[in-house]
Amino acid sequence: MTDVTANGLGSTARRPNLSQARIRRRYRAERRFRIYGLLAVGFAVFMLGFLAFTVAINGYTAFFQTRIELDIAFDPALLDPKGDMSAASLAQGDPMGAIKEALKAAFPEAQDRADRKALNNLVSNAAGDDVLGALRSEPSLLGKTGRVSLLASDEIDMLAKGTIDRNLPETDRSVTDKEIAWFDRLADEGRVHSAFNLILFTRGDSREPEQAGLGGALMGSFLTIVVALLLALPVSVAAAIYLEEFAARNRLTDLIEININNLAAVPSIVFGLLGLAVLLGFFGLPRSAPLVGGMVLSLMTLPTIIIATRAALRAVPPSIREAALGVGASKQQVIFDHVLPLAMPGIMTGAIIGTARAMGESAAVLMIGMVAFIVDVPGSVTDPATVLPVQIYLWADSPERAFVERTSAGIIVMLVFLVAMNAAAVIIRRRFERRW
Repeated sequence: MTDVTANGLGSTARRPNLSQARIRRRYRAERRFRIYGLLAVGFAVFMLGFLAFTVAINGYTAFFQTRIELDIAFDPALLDPKGDMSAASLAQGDPMGAIKEALKAAFPEAQDRADRKALNNLVSNAAGDDVLGALRSEPSLLGKTGRVSLLASDEIDMLAKGTIDRNLPETDRSVTDKEIAWFDRLADEGRVHSAFNLILFTRGDSREPEQAGLGGALMGSFLTIVVALLLALPVSVAAAIYLEEFAARNRLTDLIEININNLAAVPSIVFGLLGLAVLLGFFGLPRSAPLVGGMVLSLMTLPTIIIATRAALRAVPPSIREAALGVGASKQQVIFDHVLPLAMPGIMTGAIIGTARAMGESAAVLMIGMVAFIVDVPGSVTDPATVLPVQIYLWADSPERAFVERTSAGIIVMLVFLVAMNAAAVIIRRRFERRW
């Protein structure tokens, strides 16, 4: 009997210890789970920071361009053959000839053909535009000699930025020893400087890296997004209002809702195939045009804006509707005069997020031909154009080192636009939302 009592007391004494052990294990599991979550968030932030740092290091130099100052003799015979300073006369001139003469005067030791060819490689083959630009801005230079800042070639630009290692053997680099010596002499004379690369934002694509810009892609993206918004926003908002406020709940509306949710997860290349088969193949719309690209992207953004608009309408308290109906407002007046204004911040947020997603898409527009080599900046929605993600893709496929920094610069520009659009969505929501 004594043993049984002792065993019973021992069993009773062990129960609190077992409960406390379970509680401690549970707390330890919660702490481990919290640590795992912090590690996951920290790893994600580290990878994001590493990506941003890598892109910034490779791309920030593209926002600056090396320029070389030379004393140009503005010979009327070379630059103004007709003698009337008209656009036609300047177009028939030979500004590169004037640049070559200036290089010969600056480096008289370059006598043979190979040296003169290497000497001409110091400046870009588009440097003649700088000469004509100086002459247009100051016509009195004609017949005189003036110092002009000329665009350097891509190899000299890479040399000035330290990308090309001058310590490598001459056979292992694209710049010769003579070109390095000539460049160093110009630098010692104070004729080499770095300036903001305005070409990057004002010109279209080019085979020469120093002449390539994002201007055509930026304008193409702008026109494409404008077309997409003009088509998608009214249709999306109208569809969301009907489904949320007017449509009866039956199998048909349930089927429509399921299809809308499924369309939001469809790969973008499927929409590109649809545009290729229907818009280009059946309707014969112009290829590589922002009009077609905007139509394709509007189909992509429709589900996103519809879902966001329905969520914003659903978030409006029922008391708003009941109060409006109670004072005699019709169903239509309740929706458009009371519910829709209160839901507008959520609707605009969904529209901006959908637009940001469309701006970063490339697969859909690739299928409709917006991968073409576009030199001119488009002026309308029917002109051939490309978009920013496709331009980045094209530059990433180019072998020149100068295109690597321009690829990173394009990524930086696109990320800035996307971050700005998402920030605008957050600001709009916080600025106009109301709490009940």
